[in-house]
Amino acid sequence: MLSQSSTGFGLLALSSLLQRARSAPLPHARPKAKNVIFCYMSGGVSHIDSFDPKPSLDALHGEPMPVKVERTQFNNNGNIFASPFTFRKFGQSGLEVSSMFPKLAEWCADDLAVIRSMTSAVNEHAQGNYVMHTGFPFIGHPSAGAWINYGLGTENHDVPGFVVLQSGGAIVPHGGVGLFSSGFLPAQHQASVIQTDAAEAVRNILPREPDGVQQRRLRFVRQLDEEFTRRTGGHKQVEAAIRHYETAYRMQAAVPELVDLSGESEATKERYGLNSDHQQKAAYGRQCLLARRLVERGVRFVELSCLTEGIGAGGAANPWDQHGDLERGHGAMGDQVDQPIAALIVDLKQRGLLDETIVIWAGEFGRTPFSQGSNGRDHNPYGFSVWLAGGGFKGGTTYGATDELGYHVTEKPTTVYDLWATVLHQLGLDHEDLTYLYAGRHVRLTDVHGNVLHELIG
Repeated sequence: MLSQSSTGFGLLALSSLLQRARSAPLPHARPKAKNVIFCYMSGGVSHIDSFDPKPSLDALHGEPMPVKVERTQFNNNGNIFASPFTFRKFGQSGLEVSSMFPKLAEWCADDLAVIRSMTSAVNEHAQGNYVMHTGFPFIGHPSAGAWINYGLGTENHDVPGFVVLQSGGAIVPHGGVGLFSSGFLPAQHQASVIQTDAAEAVRNILPREPDGVQQRRLRFVRQLDEEFTRRTGGHKQVEAAIRHYETAYRMQAAVPELVDLSGESEATKERYGLNSDHQQKAAYGRQCLLARRLVERGVRFVELSCLTEGIGAGGAANPWDQHGDLERGHGAMGDQVDQPIAALIVDLKQRGLLDETIVIWAGEFGRTPFSQGSNGRDHNPYGFSVWLAGGGFKGGTTYGATDELGYHVTEKPTTVYDLWATVLHQLGLDHEDLTYLYAGRHVRLTDVHGNVLHELIG
């Protein structure tokens, strides 16, 4: 029998994530997109230093806040803190982007639909991560990727339908692997974690015995399971187990081929930053390139993981969490992800995949317009920015606004429920109809909330 790793992410465990307990329903409407790539910026990117310019911060730098300051995570609140980054207009749209993201600004400004009015109900990392992933601030609910995989099924039965890419070990945001869970949905919809820089991308993915021996073993196990199924009257879990062994066998060929980049051109590798001396940029570039390869192969939902830079950050789980030395910390993180994400969007567009792929860029909250200490920023859930590209979204546009200091939303307040309702809409799924009967009620990703943001849709 195939072995299972002590971490729970062995080949057999991963293979069990691939099979659906029921046939996939048809989309509720004609889809505009088929796949999602989620570039998750764990730790909370400062919106006022990235995609929401606030000239008033320059004029009032060093002055006390003119409005009431809500309690922050550490409550070490200073005066107004001007952005150390500069903003310019880019593209035909004139979208304003900071110097933190020069490649995104130059290559992709007209592809980004920026929401400047995102809000969250929580102000702590683990809760914020769960809200952004599942719609709920605690463990136990399915991740958005699991919901999408449940609603649409996979287009490729040789690889998982929901994949999380990681580099440099298990860089998991605060909250742990429960962020990628299937919750109460059938277990096959939880994420499969692929390590992009490990000898084995998936534990035990390389066969430990000759192919003929393994096939005979699988046939023998199948015969035993089929006999047990007949005696138990066709138990669904046993029938699924039979398929899982077969899928695990197919993964042994599919996954090594997937992570083998030798067939990619040198120009492509250079564009993604794989040849960079900056190790974190190269590692994140590999994730972005593998994300493109995954959606090419029909994977529904791919999530990427940032790597810590170790410069004023909140640790590996929160690489964007600069409570001090924001200029260096955010600058280093911007340098890590800017070129790879820009290359991903350009590559998807050149291959005709951007129209059917939604790229989402988001963290769990933003940062305060006043300093924490002398040169950091604390958490700000009252107004921050996320953006989407591809998948039928209007590029080069902004939606909503924060006040002149970037503290609170003043126009078109938006929630995570609105974000996922809109993404599901583009995938052909009605967020109110994508439900699962659990604990006596029909639960959904958007709970009892959510509105489709039609203004963002082309």
